Amino acid sequence: MCTAALCALGLLAAVCFAFLPGAQRAAAAPVGDCTATDGAVVAVDFGPFGGTVERGCDTTPTTGYELLHEAGFTTAGTQHDGPAFICRIGYGAFNSGTQYPTPGQEACVLTPQATAYWSYWVASPEDDDWSYSQYGAMGRKLKDGDVDAWVYGGTDIGGTGGRPSFSPDDVRAGGGSLPGPGGEPTGAPGKVDIAAAATWLRQSLTEGERIVDEGAETPNYLLTTETAYALAAADGRSDTLDKITSFLAAHVDAYVAPDGQGRPPATGAASRLALLAESTEGDAHSFGGRDLIADLTGNVCTERAPGDGCTAPGDIRGITYADEQARAVLALLRAGEKPDTASVERLVQVQCKDGGITSILIQPGERCEGDAGTTGLIALVLHTAGGYDDAVTKARDYLAKEQLDTGAFPGWTGSTTGDVIATAYAAQTLRAAGDTKRADAAEGWLSRVQLKGGGFGFDQDATDPTLYATPVAVLAGARTDLATLTTEKAEPTDPPTTEPTPTPTEAPTPGNGPDLKKGVAYLTGATQLKQGRYYPVGPGSGRADFGLTIDGAYALAATGLDDAKLRGIVDFLDDEGKDGEGRTVNDWTGAGTEHAAGGSLGKTALLAEAVGRDPRDFAGHDLIAALDKAVCPAASTAPDRSCAAEGAYTYAPSVFSQSLAVMAQLRAGDKDNAQAPLAYLASLQNDDNGAWPSLIPPTGDSDVDSTAIAAMALDLAGGEKADAAIARALKWIASQQLPDGGFPGAAGNSVNSAALAVQGLSLDRATYTEEIDSALEFLAGQQNTDGGFKVAGEGQKGSDLRASTQAVSGATGISFGELERSLDGTSAQPTPSDDPDATPQIVTPGGDTSGPGGGIVNADGSGGGALASTGIRITALAAFAVLLSALGWWAVVAARRRVAAGAGR
Repeated sequence: MCTAALCALGLLAAVCFAFLPGAQRAAAAPVGDCTATDGAVVAVDFGPFGGTVERGCDTTPTTGYELLHEAGFTTAGTQHDGPAFICRIGYGAFNSGTQYPTPGQEACVLTPQATAYWSYWVASPEDDDWSYSQYGAMGRKLKDGDVDAWVYGGTDIGGTGGRPSFSPDDVRAGGGSLPGPGGEPTGAPGKVDIAAAATWLRQSLTEGERIVDEGAETPNYLLTTETAYALAAADGRSDTLDKITSFLAAHVDAYVAPDGQGRPPATGAASRLALLAESTEGDAHSFGGRDLIADLTGNVCTERAPGDGCTAPGDIRGITYADEQARAVLALLRAGEKPDTASVERLVQVQCKDGGITSILIQPGERCEGDAGTTGLIALVLHTAGGYDDAVTKARDYLAKEQLDTGAFPGWTGSTTGDVIATAYAAQTLRAAGDTKRADAAEGWLSRVQLKGGGFGFDQDATDPTLYATPVAVLAGARTDLATLTTEKAEPTDPPTTEPTPTPTEAPTPGNGPDLKKGVAYLTGATQLKQGRYYPVGPGSGRADFGLTIDGAYALAATGLDDAKLRGIVDFLDDEGKDGEGRTVNDWTGAGTEHAAGGSLGKTALLAEAVGRDPRDFAGHDLIAALDKAVCPAASTAPDRSCAAEGAYTYAPSVFSQSLAVMAQLRAGDKDNAQAPLAYLASLQNDDNGAWPSLIPPTGDSDVDSTAIAAMALDLAGGEKADAAIARALKWIASQQLPDGGFPGAAGNSVNSAALAVQGLSLDRATYTEEIDSALEFLAGQQNTDGGFKVAGEGQKGSDLRASTQAVSGATGISFGELERSLDGTSAQPTPSDDPDATPQIVTPGGDTSGPGGGIVNADGSGGGALASTGIRITALAAFAVLLSALGWWAVVAARRRVAAGAGR
């Protein structure tokens, strides 16, 4: 994976791959030598180590890696991955050139965790914000005016967290002053006392069914509805909640049609009640006899008509605030109704340049000033709607900038006072999007400002509780939100009554899917497959990326379209063949050493099993015995980073790694020793939605790639509990599919994720035929003329080797648990030529000796990749990082980039 860990997942490829040997430059070009149009600039944030942001430039830029060194920085790699993985960075002007992290902070023996590593960010001349690099520093080809940034810490699953605290303009040649060192929230952790808050809310009810403002006689329907949300989150289904919903249903017209029948409804009220019905197992189409969904769909504005309650096309008539528009859109989504595209786009239109979202449904060109509360709620709705990744990313970046050191969020831009409502909405969104650390910090602040009686005031200085702030704080404390709130308890899925149809092991006819023959030709071309034996970490490198090489072998085994090349790879690995640096696959797995990586061992053993080799005697080692030894009896304690938990594998930081190792043990008949790892894997499934997280320990995110691979492992294990877990997992995967057939991943509309989704959904092909066909069409659309695949639908157009291995393998729909390919009839690969560029032929009786042609790879392809990023796209790794960082240093160990651990994704 990206070098071991990061790349392994494919996520951190960018950061993972810093590949060239780190020769230090004698003299660095001053930033003044570069201009906005000549040369490239790099900035390194030493803030976490007590320094500031340091800059340098390269007047004749070539690659991101060279830029670092030409700018005067020094780097060091890891013992496991070599100089290709940037583990330390130093600068002469800071602390006498000491490289950070120091050996006492990070040994740099194995790939660092996703919670603490140097992440890589890039910006083109026209960009005013950073993008997480999908490619490594060596693979990034610079042009004049480009800007790079390196930030130490963590990043979440799409590289959307852990961003630089400064903008590209801040560090460009001729740019503004440099910012001080940035930092994560430092407030103490804590949990909201949900029970106390719920008690206070119940005591605030009149006759146990409604909220009545002090001095008033009529109910406050809005606060009654908000109170119901909170009690649903705190208690689930209860007599009190039923009483409140019954009251609201009986008075629905008084709330939604205050002006009487025949007059336009109060659409904001309709959306709030619809969300309550959807959260409490009710019917929004018939709440108290009223169709609340029709109230919304029948009042979508088609043109600007201010006098008629329409400020722009797409507005829900009568709504003037962005948060109410968001609730209306969310109510439709939860009801299974597709909102009018213009209604959803309206939420994007009110996003300001800095990523914040204003509370008013403004017109283009009007002053736009966002706030954390509105930004949090609307980002949650856009995240739920899907297809608005750019807007959600900008919103999350805005929230990251707005969060105070205490973990709180201010009520308005420029304020330094924590606001309860803003903090609660921001926390809900950050948690839903996977920014666990920031969400935890916000929750900790909420716990500290909770008042003695259980309620919450408006801000950190409040002494009196309020019904406006308390309900939203309860949802944040219960770690739920209006998009997922439900009183329904998940029921186990009945086991199938008929035997499932065996998954075919022959490559299917492409049909509307990608051209697998062209894909295999790309994977086996001389440009990619060095000497027909392995994939290097980057163009021109002699260092093997063993994880990526195995990913390629999986793809060849799944298709059966070039068994000769498959034989060449397998022989190279099994015979302990050496790459250009004298390394064998055992140097990657750590077999026989104290640093054995369970994921890497499992990935290698699984390949041996798939092609009929003996995993108990592969590459000179008994890989199954090594896996048995790698099962953790308990979580290790710092500074030991080897074990995340009981049942985890040593140095296996991701669900992907855990799943591959479990399947390897099960396929080897090592069922007894696989029980603890299998149980641990099953325990990681999210109770709320059936998905699996990316990392180990879990960070609260939900990941398509990891859910698919975990489902494959449980399918191989079998049993009623496994069947029920798989059913929930596949249902969740299907729910994540985007309109074009793709699936969200670290790199955006990800090829890796779509391919893994096909494999996962194929476990129940009869149920998910439509989704599978749509995903295959998406993959076909991402295939280039050279046979390779893009990283993502919106990514660079060139072919990426890691994504291509996953796309080819995944398109077959064959589970790793069932993958089989006989090598009978193939011949051993000839001894490689002394010419490092020579490509030997493997002659298969009756086969073509010419070998398929190659393609162009724009990615650096570094790291020991996991099946095409097997679960964690190149970019994904990075993303994980942030989440991990949020968990704390102890988690670093487990977090080892999804990619990480060379293990194996």
